Amino acid sequence: MSDSPLRPQPGILDIAPYVGGESSADNAQHPVLRLASNENPRGCSPQAISAFGEQARDLHRYPDGQAHALRRAIAAAEGLDENRLVCGAGSDELIALLIQAYAGVGDEVLSSAHSFLMYPIGALSNGAHPRRAPEKNFCTDVDSLLDAVTARTKIVFVANPNNPTGALLNERELRRLHRGLRDDILLVVDAAYAEYVTAPDYIAGAELVSENNNVVMTRTFSKIHGLAGLRLGWAFCPAAVADVLNRIRGPFNVSFPAQAAGIAALHDHAFIAASRAHNAAGKDWLSAELSKRDFRVYPSAGNFILVDCHSTAGATATVAGLKKQGILIRAMGAYDLPHCIRITIGRQQDMHRLIQAFDALSSSHPHESP
Repeated sequence: MSDSPLRPQPGILDIAPYVGGESSADNAQHPVLRLASNENPRGCSPQAISAFGEQARDLHRYPDGQAHALRRAIAAAEGLDENRLVCGAGSDELIALLIQAYAGVGDEVLSSAHSFLMYPIGALSNGAHPRRAPEKNFCTDVDSLLDAVTARTKIVFVANPNNPTGALLNERELRRLHRGLRDDILLVVDAAYAEYVTAPDYIAGAELVSENNNVVMTRTFSKIHGLAGLRLGWAFCPAAVADVLNRIRGPFNVSFPAQAAGIAALHDHAFIAASRAHNAAGKDWLSAELSKRDFRVYPSAGNFILVDCHSTAGATATVAGLKKQGILIRAMGAYDLPHCIRITIGRQQDMHRLIQAFDALSSSHPHESP
C-alpha cells in the first residue's frame, strides 16, 4: 500500500477488516460443525426455499427497486407503516448507510464496549471517530453511554440483544437512554435477534421510532428466518430518515429472489415458533452443561452464548482444539474479550457432539485450565 500514489479517505486505513466466523476446517478429523456465525441450525423455511426457487427463470429481470411487496409483508407482520420501511442487503448495509448519511469527518459514533464491530467500521469508513462506552458485567450500561456523549456525537448504536454478549436492555432502560440524548443525535436500535427474545419487558424499538423523529430500528432476515446467505434486512425509520436512506441506497439493492424468500419466511409462523422454542431449549441445556464444567456462561437473549474460558490461553486452546475436531466456534479477541468464546446454539445432536468434544479436550489436557 505504501507504494501506491492513491490515498483513501481518512479513517479507512485504521479499519481492522471484519472477519466473520470460520466456515471450514482444513485439518479437521471429523465432519465440520459450524457454530461460529449465529446461523439458524434448522435452516430456513421450506416456504422460503420454494419462493426463492420460483424466481429462477426470471433472473434476467431487475428487481422492484422499492421492494413494495416485501415492505407490505413486513408492515403487516409487524404492524408498521410500510412507507417508513427501507429494505437493504442485510442490516449491515442499512447500518453503513445510516452512518454515511448522518456522521462524517470530525463526528463521533458511539456504542458500548463489546458490541457489533460494524459500528466502528462504519464510522471509520466515513471519517468519523468511533467511541466505546464501558459496560457493566458485559451488559450495555445506559449511564456509561450518556456520560460518553459529547458535542460531536451524531449517532448512538445499541444492539439489543447485544452481539456478542447476549445482554438485553429492557424497555425502561432503552427509553431512559433515549430521553438522555439530544434531539440531534440519532439512536439506532439494532434488533437483529429480536425474534428470539422472550423477556416480557423488552421492546425491539418500533414504539420509540413511532414516537420520535431521531430513532431507527434495524432488523434482519439472517437470524431466526435463516436467510443469511441472501443478505436481507430492513429498517423502520422516521419519514425523513427513510427519505434520506432511499436517496443514497443502491436503486436495486435487494434482489427479487431475496424479496420473495423474505415474504414467504414472514408467513411461515410455524417455522419461526419452532426455531424460537428450539433455541430456548438448546441454550438452557448447553449453558447448564458448560457451567457444570466450570465455565462461566453469560445470560443471553440471542441464539448464542458467550463463554468465559478464564484466560486468553484457555480460549485460544479451546478454539483450536474444537476446530481440530471439526467444530467451529468464534474467538472473541476482536471484541476485546480474548478470554471468551461465542457459541451458536445448534441442533440437539450438535450440542451433544460439542460437549463430548469439550470433555475430550479436558481429558487430553488435564492440567491446563480451560
